[in-house]
Amino acid sequence: MKFNIACPATGAQKLLEIDDEKKLRAVYDKRISQEVDGAELGDEFKGYIFRISGGNDKQGFPMKQGVLTSKRVRLLLRKGLSCYRPRRKGERKRKSVRGCIVSSDLATLALVIVKIGEQDIPGLTDVTVDNRLGPKRANNIRRLFNLTKEDDVRKYVIKRTFTNKAGKEVTKSPKIQRLITPQVVQRKRRRAAVAKRTQERHMKEEQEYQKLYQQRMKEAKERRASEASKRRSRQRSKQSAKK
Repeated sequence: MKFNIACPATGAQKLLEIDDEKKLRAVYDKRISQEVDGAELGDEFKGYIFRISGGNDKQGFPMKQGVLTSKRVRLLLRKGLSCYRPRRKGERKRKSVRGCIVSSDLATLALVIVKIGEQDIPGLTDVTVDNRLGPKRANNIRRLFNLTKEDDVRKYVIKRTFTNKAGKEVTKSPKIQRLITPQVVQRKRRRAAVAKRTQERHMKEEQEYQKLYQQRMKEAKERRASEASKRRSRQRSKQSAKK
């Protein structure tokens, strides 16, 4: 079985192959997100603790978290679920996935280093892979460089320089998202002022409507009262004429 081991501290990955069945028993019947003691996989991993993050079987079907079986199953998947990417809006599809329990049918198992052990693993913990891109959001840049709100985030954006197809050196940097500038504050104040004016206008229109409504109701009431008095006077005149 092949082990794809990732080290978040250095950003490096390494593919190892272990064929010893005695060592492989340490990962059998374990689930995704469970931890494995590195000493059980070999003396070179003594002191390491690995977390199982996924894997593929020999036919290439991926493991899926939450499917409590070691076999392959067919599930009806939709948008937002792992192991499926919809091509059309609202599309659902029945796909074959492997359960989250490790078995001998797997070809590759993905592990993540949780704790680094006594000795370095060549090509994994003794090297550092630089990030090609830095954070883009303002708060994430502040967190990375331990900045305060008074510091200018624009001075700390990670830029990259490369040579384009024309042979010219170009410097690129990401556009900072959620950056609070005086213009942003001014726009926010303007939106609040517009909302307040709209609310005041609606309240004024509501008051005018209620005033007109009460006036119309009063006029209708007076009209009904006058019609009723006219009917009563007509009835009285008819009765007096009969006598």
